[in-house]
Amino acid sequence: MTHVLLIRLAGPLQSWGTASRFAARRDSHSRPSKSAVIGMCAAALGLPRSMGLEESEQSTKTAQPGKTTVFGELARTVFAVRADHPGIPVRDYHTVGAGSYPLRPRDLITDHRRAAAVSASLDAATGDRFGHHTLSDWYGAPKKIAADPHSGALVSGELTRSALITERWYLADATFLVGLQHGSKEFLETVRQALEHPRRLLWLGRKACPPSGTLGLRVVPGDLDTAFRTHRLLPVAHDDTDPTRRPWAWFQVPPSERGATPVQDQPVSFDALRPEHTTRWEARRRITIDAGAAQWKDIIL
Repeated sequence: MTHVLLIRLAGPLQSWGTASRFAARRDSHSRPSKSAVIGMCAAALGLPRSMGLEESEQSTKTAQPGKTTVFGELARTVFAVRADHPGIPVRDYHTVGAGSYPLRPRDLITDHRRAAAVSASLDAATGDRFGHHTLSDWYGAPKKIAADPHSGALVSGELTRSALITERWYLADATFLVGLQHGSKEFLETVRQALEHPRRLLWLGRKACPPSGTLGLRVVPGDLDTAFRTHRLLPVAHDDTDPTRRPWAWFQVPPSERGATPVQDQPVSFDALRPEHTTRWEARRRITIDAGAAQWKDIIL
């Protein structure tokens, strides 16, 4: 018998990117991705980024090579998300750099080029305290990172930097109900408790988007479709939407199912230097919520 962990993802802003590389335009997916949700659960459990899907001989002294790790169990869960309140797309006009900023003593120690650029100002300074020294067109997005030949610190290879203008998209006032299906109720309950008492900071896609209120709702028996049909829409403050409307939901399905489309967000590794994902398949369906669906109680909005 399978069980489903229900997770509430809500906050002032959310942003679910499907591509990790930085670009001038950073879009947001219309809904949470599986890799983002699994990463959130892994962070709540305090798992190291280096953990693989299976134990290796080098992982621990008591490792059992080939045995599924906790991260592997998370990745094996069947994923679905219901858009109870899809939210409103919001565009952020964002600029970085091209101004001047005050230098700190460590800036001169770690980068000899900065010290050379303000040497005249340093020589003219008086007193026994570090003065107010600035550099123009130095602050900005670093490019061509390399080790400084004098200090060994990682510094930018560009001496001057122009302003970087980016366009970032978010979802405002969105609320999603996420389901993770697994065969072990105890495992899902452990994940639920970790979401309510996380070991690391959690966010909704980006670090600027913290979640609000309750995350780990409950663990229920059955499958994802049953769990979504037997639970009402998640409540939100000042909500005037029709409680009987049929929200959209996206289910992880076998590739042979009719209407299934590929999604490149099945996590394989969260290594900081080389994160890796593979393909899973999903299908979109309308959810008709049962007349006697369970009410939500004791949820902090």
